[in-house]
Amino acid sequence: MPARLRVATPAEVAAARESGDLRLLTKHFLAVLEQRAPGRSVEVRVPPYAAVQVVEGVRHTRGTPPAVVEMDPPTWVALATGDLAWADAEASGRVRASGERADLAPYLPLA
Repeated sequence: MPARLRVATPAEVAAARESGDLRLLTKHFLAVLEQRAPGRSVEVRVPPYAAVQVVEGVRHTRGTPPAVVEMDPPTWVALATGDLAWADAEASGRVRASGERADLAPYLPLA
């Protein structure tokens, strides 16, 4: 089970955006998603930085969760900030989503 992530301060986010720190931005926006969509039915993976379980529904405790969403850090940051729409990311293959509740569009953007 992934560890809970800490939400970055506004100053940390601003500095990360300016410097292009994908690691901090990825973890920050995953932590925000955890707060806004609590649950354990969807695992959102953004390798190599982090993964979180979100969205209410069937809880999973072992093995692959019922829904998995995976993408690279630049895609996640673009989705979280509204620079990229969920439908466009899926259509272009930048997001791999499978399973029930794997559509994160209702929760995005986060910023």
